[in-house]
Amino acid sequence: MNLYVLEEPRPMPVLADVDLVGQVIAGDHQAFRTLMQRHNQLLYRTVRSILKNEAEAEDAVQEAWVQAYRALHEFRGESRLATWLVRIAVNEALGCLRSAARRAEVIPLDTTVDSATFAGEPNMQLPESERPDRLAERGELRRVLEAHIDELPEAFRSVFVLRAVEEMSVDEVAAVLGIPEATVRTRHFRARSMLREALAREVDVALADAFSFAGERCERIVAGVFERLGRQRAFDRPAS
Repeated sequence: MNLYVLEEPRPMPVLADVDLVGQVIAGDHQAFRTLMQRHNQLLYRTVRSILKNEAEAEDAVQEAWVQAYRALHEFRGESRLATWLVRIAVNEALGCLRSAARRAEVIPLDTTVDSATFAGEPNMQLPESERPDRLAERGELRRVLEAHIDELPEAFRSVFVLRAVEEMSVDEVAAVLGIPEATVRTRHFRARSMLREALAREVDVALADAFSFAGERCERIVAGVFERLGRQRAFDRPAS
């Protein structure tokens, strides 16, 4: 089965994965495009949870898809296609980790999260959840959450992403990662506990700065009071 340059996208009926697989094997490149669009987020999140690097995760997902394409004729439908694909992606990500360790153990894996920038006055006509200020807040919350997920131990991180973020079942996660179901449950529970503890510490620190008064806000109020008193000539009449 050869992979050629894909033709221009064309409308596709909504088909089950197994039907799309059959079309891909028959040489339909658009069906393969549809499969990738359907499962890309799952594979990226899974690989990202292992590699902790966005660029490396994208490369690994692409390589996983190439491997899947070449082996698609071996898919027997004994499990969900998503499970089969995640297993390939996990193996590719773990291979990347092993290669990186062989190249240089002292080079840390870094992660860069792009933050969206919002400008202008909030549009009060938009739904609350779609207002730029609310979107910015959600983006910041997501950044904080992703950072704490990255700090989880690798064994817990992958389980958490598959169970909590992708909502895969316990048996599917166990099959993908090659660990017992009891281990999946234990690691998921422990990961949630660690995240709660980390976020609670973040909240405790933030509480000290909540509704902050010093600085610009304080000076603005002081200036406003002096301005009002000056207009009323109150400073000319000392309190008796």
